Amino acid sequence: MDVNIQAIHFDASERLVSFINRKAERLARRYEAITTLDVTLKVVKPETAMNKVAVIRAVVPQLDDFVADKTADSFEEAVDLALEAVERQLEKKKSKK
Repeated sequence: MDVNIQAIHFDASERLVSFINRKAERLARRYEAITTLDVTLKVVKPETAMNKVAVIRAVVPQLDDFVADKTADSFEEAVDLALEAVERQLEKKKSKK
């Protein structure tokens, strides 16, 4: 699985990148059909709380693209919430089949 991390208007720290890669690896073990995981990180209104946004797009051939967009206080929290939302979408699609 390819993991593409894009940080908009800031540089993502090495710690954040390794955190995202660890979480993506866990998701890939559960859902082997995922070929690409696109993670987009951005800060909205830097002076406020709850200003970190993570958008995650999981590409599954022959099924669909699963997208989640979450806002939180930290990027780690936003990534966790978005990955949980993608997992729920994958489970829902899996149970329909």
